[in-house]
Amino acid sequence: MNNTAALFPASARVKTACLADRIAPVLDEIRAGARDTEKSGRVPARSVDLLRSAGYFDIVKPARFGGDQGSFAELVDANIELSSACASTGWVAGLLSAHQWLLAMFDERVQQEVWGSNPDALLCGSYAPVRMAERVEGGFRLSGDWAFASGCENAQWALCAAIIPPNGEGERPVPAFLLVPADNYTIAETWDVVGLAGTGSKSLILKDVFVPEYRILSFPDATSGRTPGGRGYKGIGLFNIPLLMGVPFCLGSAAVGAAKGALDSYIDQIGTRVTRGAVAGGNNKIAEFPTIQLRVAEASASVDAAREIILRDIARAQQLAQAREDGTGEITEDDRILARRSQSFAVSLALRAVEALNASTGGLGLQMSNPVQRAWRDANAVGRHISMNWDTVGTMAGQQLLGLPPKGQF
Repeated sequence: MNNTAALFPASARVKTACLADRIAPVLDEIRAGARDTEKSGRVPARSVDLLRSAGYFDIVKPARFGGDQGSFAELVDANIELSSACASTGWVAGLLSAHQWLLAMFDERVQQEVWGSNPDALLCGSYAPVRMAERVEGGFRLSGDWAFASGCENAQWALCAAIIPPNGEGERPVPAFLLVPADNYTIAETWDVVGLAGTGSKSLILKDVFVPEYRILSFPDATSGRTPGGRGYKGIGLFNIPLLMGVPFCLGSAAVGAAKGALDSYIDQIGTRVTRGAVAGGNNKIAEFPTIQLRVAEASASVDAAREIILRDIARAQQLAQAREDGTGEITEDDRILARRSQSFAVSLALRAVEALNASTGGLGLQMSNPVQRAWRDANAVGRHISMNWDTVGTMAGQQLLGLPPKGQF
């Protein structure tokens, strides 16, 4: 029997509550399956179906294709809660949902092609443009492997980044997303990692795949927030947010959610534990140790600050995009780098939180099933992503503040 309908009765599926509230009924199930998700190396189809029933993939999707066309901040807030139950699921679901927003930036023909044939279609992505596309009549051909395609086994299309060769004298190569249907590639089992293991961020193998010219989106268009598809959506700012002021907030929210889940689990565990002897003596309540109290306070403050930062600045990004649409404002370099700083610094705060907790879990924390340890591994995996790494992004933010040319992705 399919229990999805029972979890989301017809009255509950009316989208009046915020997304975080709508997914609350399924978080216990996703949390209980987090270890199995990690071991299997992919987010189960059951979890994707539950989230779809709650409208997770509709929140930043255009209304004319069945979406809510709502607030990016609402997605990020919900993704923190989802990631507190399972960071791998949050990482994948956040990207799959954000890619609905990204698809709206493509030419109208692409949107019709994808959602017209399957309104529930989901897109994975491989963002690093390490391959050169071959220009042919009517489009391009792609061959090679595209790595780190998170959630590829849950998707029907893939965004494959590549370099588009110049089309004439004076032009320069341009990185772009090329959209490819799932039947045009195979998935290689290349994901065997210690953190975010359940994301299934495997490699896509393409062999002489033709991509029509209209099915591309250049990085310069996407990162400027001035895209072929975005010009067709006005009034709410949503689809004209620059790429790097949007998607990375979903990545950062996975780390913040992991830290939140670690804190909840840690408090539950510590509340009943006593020492077993040795240096600390026997039968002392661990919760009464001042060092433990301080770690809990530090983790709590770090999670709270991280959440506030990313929710503030993703909402600000949408407001800035709307002001630009209305002709009452512009998105500056300072705005872009502030968003990047917030995304990455929130992850550094999440890392501070999980480090404080995981270092004091004792021998029980060594067990792979321990949720605090898993959150520690997952948050560290987020922090290694080039878009989230504080050494990289923080340096860029510092350069900008000091009046130097910022070097990095913004």
